Amino acid sequence: MCCRRLCSSPISLTTKSTLFCFNSKTIRHYFNLNNKFLTTFSRTTHNIPKSLFVRMASGEQKFPPQKQDTQPGKEHAMDPEPQYTCPDYKPSNKLQGKIAVITGGDSGIGRAICNLFALEGATVAFTYVKGQEDKDARDTLEMIKKIKTSDAKDPIAIAADLGFDENCKKVVDEVVSAYGHIDILINNAAEQYECASVEEIDEPRLERVFRTNIFSYFFMTRHALKHMKEGSSIINTTSVNAYKGNAKLLDYTSTKGAIVAFTRGLSLQLVSKGIRVNGVAPGPIWTPLIPASFKEEETAQFGGQVPMNRAGQPIEVAPSFVFLACNQCSSYITGQVLHPNGGTVVNG
Repeated sequence: MCCRRLCSSPISLTTKSTLFCFNSKTIRHYFNLNNKFLTTFSRTTHNIPKSLFVRMASGEQKFPPQKQDTQPGKEHAMDPEPQYTCPDYKPSNKLQGKIAVITGGDSGIGRAICNLFALEGATVAFTYVKGQEDKDARDTLEMIKKIKTSDAKDPIAIAADLGFDENCKKVVDEVVSAYGHIDILINNAAEQYECASVEEIDEPRLERVFRTNIFSYFFMTRHALKHMKEGSSIINTTSVNAYKGNAKLLDYTSTKGAIVAFTRGLSLQLVSKGIRVNGVAPGPIWTPLIPASFKEEETAQFGGQVPMNRAGQPIEVAPSFVFLACNQCSSYITGQVLHPNGGTVVNG
């Protein structure tokens, strides 16, 4: 299945196993036809749109080799850009009237969550890293403004380093000042670095990764809870690596395991207050974390290790957050984790 083009003249291409639709101005991608990889398009200056959406049950895939030298990564610099939306998605006011806070919402999975939450009627506030993610944050903010429902309030983007308690408090205070309360908290911000050995991970790096990936989840939650009531929802982004391990991402994987435990423990703590706490554990998803973390050759093969033999797109993960945030869909679910991971069996 593939999304339809938004413009009047769709460009589509069918192979034995894959249907591609292009909805961006620059495309360079490889596809499998008769067991040979062929370059279908090269970078151009106009007509061909800016990002590529691929949906398939399985099939070989390659990304153009690329590397970003700083973290956080930048979505607008990726080739192809991650897919955060699809016209085939049919919103139905699942989050109408809700106030949602999404950390790391400027790009990747966070941007896709912002998109679907806005389509579903929520008022959206998201965080980003100032000086690093400014363009992505502006693009996401403009996108939300264009698609938000008539009864939702204007979205806001808040620059913050969430690894510190006082910054998380400022984010929550700004959201409450603008909207009065919080219904949904999505703890999603993350960073990761490769390592060949535990000996490479020094104290400053370990502290930095833990501050972003798990300290911020504690800090945002403790301050947001003061402004949440019965029927509210907290959703934490963990990872398939928490269940299967990852030798090259040891500190990142450790934080993702901590998030699973945090989710389970917090759900038990808050169940008596009528606040549900769940998690989502994505597999290999094409986000700015990838070119910012891996070598060029690793990026080119990213996602090929899962049964579907491809990376997922953020739009394939975001519906899990909509489901868990919507009381009509998941009122009997708390302390659980959903696994959009391309077919990896985790049994956890």
